[in-house]
Amino acid sequence: MKKLHLIVLLIIALSFQSCKKYDANGKEIKFHELYKANWLLGNWEKADSTGVLKEIWIAKDDSTYSGQSIFIINKKDTVHKETIELMQNGEFLIYSTTINGENHNQPISFQLLEDTDSLLVFENKKVVFPQKIQYKLLKDSNIIATISGVDKGKKSSQSYPLSKVK
Repeated sequence: MKKLHLIVLLIIALSFQSCKKYDANGKEIKFHELYKANWLLGNWEKADSTGVLKEIWIAKDDSTYSGQSIFIINKKDTVHKETIELMQNGEFLIYSTTINGENHNQPISFQLLEDTDSLLVFENKKVVFPQKIQYKLLKDSNIIATISGVDKGKKSSQSYPLSKVK
């Protein structure tokens, strides 16, 4: 009878062990939802005649990625600054953004609605604009960040192609 209990406990322990996931370095992935956004980490940029848009993403800890989005004109004037946190809260992945000078500098949260290996879509239907934020990874170290929703009664969408900075 003791052997049977030992075998059952061993099977249960192995079952739990087999449910664990590991990254490429062999480190256990505890926050599965956040890990889906791992490809977002790094420095991204788009420069054109209007200015430079930058997004910088780092792993703050094992359950949170921190980001910053800034738009600079004339090589020195920051006209837009946004602080972003991507965090796993239980089973949910939350995108929280704070934009200087908007919403009394309080964060607005969006919940992960849809994801694939190369797509993250966050939504909050209770805010004015945007109601949806999307990141799409392209094959050649590029992403497209898109904000969309209804703005002043009309559907609106703005896309920002960004390239990875090495």
